[in-house]
Amino acid sequence: MHTFKRSLTALALLAGVSGGALAQEVTLKVHHFLSPASTAQRLLLGPWCEKVAKESANRIKCQLYPAMQLGGTPPQLFDQARDGIADIVWTVPTYQAGRFIKSEVFELPYMTKTSQGSSRAFWEYLQQNSLDEFKGTKILIAHVHDGSELHFASKKVQNLEDLKGLKVRAPTRIATKTLTAMGMTPVQMPAPQVTESIAKGVVDGASLPWEVVPALKVQEVAKFHTETGAGRRKMSNTIFVVAMNEAKYNALPADLKKVIDANSGAEASAWAGQVWDGTIEPGRKTAKDRGNTFSEITAAEYARWEKATEGVAEEWIKDAAAKGADGKKLYEAARTLLNKYDK
Repeated sequence: MHTFKRSLTALALLAGVSGGALAQEVTLKVHHFLSPASTAQRLLLGPWCEKVAKESANRIKCQLYPAMQLGGTPPQLFDQARDGIADIVWTVPTYQAGRFIKSEVFELPYMTKTSQGSSRAFWEYLQQNSLDEFKGTKILIAHVHDGSELHFASKKVQNLEDLKGLKVRAPTRIATKTLTAMGMTPVQMPAPQVTESIAKGVVDGASLPWEVVPALKVQEVAKFHTETGAGRRKMSNTIFVVAMNEAKYNALPADLKKVIDANSGAEASAWAGQVWDGTIEPGRKTAKDRGNTFSEITAAEYARWEKATEGVAEEWIKDAAAKGADGKKLYEAARTLLNKYDK
């Protein structure tokens, strides 16, 4: 009888341990550099967190930290995910110039047309060519934005001559080279600094996607907008990742890993791109409603802009080679994937 009772006790303890394991809950600290009103939080991170919570029976929860509330600066976000300061970050890896050189091929001029197609292409490219640049993290989503346009405080720009000498915000190393090739004087800075910089005359304008214009209230300080035109590949783009601390992911029980995995990958990346494509018209509307001036470059001018920036890709190929990568092969791989998905 005593042996039987001890067995029952052992079984009860084992059941309790197993039940505890099955009921394991996790709260993920999610950090990013924009406001709670941004597309990143409202339409990407917020819905993503709600979905994983629902699919995990509320065992995965997110604590969102917008606007760098966990400290640091936007260029430090990737390392915060790698080092475990945050569990998940949404960030622009190329805010760290030259570190993610294989991945930054998607930032070269006149590569991307739509965010949805380009984001799917970027995810596949990253899996095949540049995951080694993200060691210490698990990439959940990789995407680009809706493509940069040019926004100016007080000058109508319609051709290369109009651009000459203008001080223009650039987000990344490649964007800086692109603006330089077109005759502008680039000033590199993260997006949150743009509006104040335009208002104070630090820059004459900015290279920005329409998506972020309303959140930063750029339309209030930039009254002139120069656009590439529908159906054309955009002058510039920026890469983004949703990166999770690798150790945090590995520590999850198998069933919770499956929930994360089901909300990661090619489809999730294409969904992020679709979100950004959907922000173009709402962003433009905020500027239209203020009576701002829009200019679309002509086909002939578009060809001139493309021609002016050809050297940027050539230089990137050399830079990649200097770091031990086959730049030409990587460039061709990116173009092939873009031609496949971004039509």
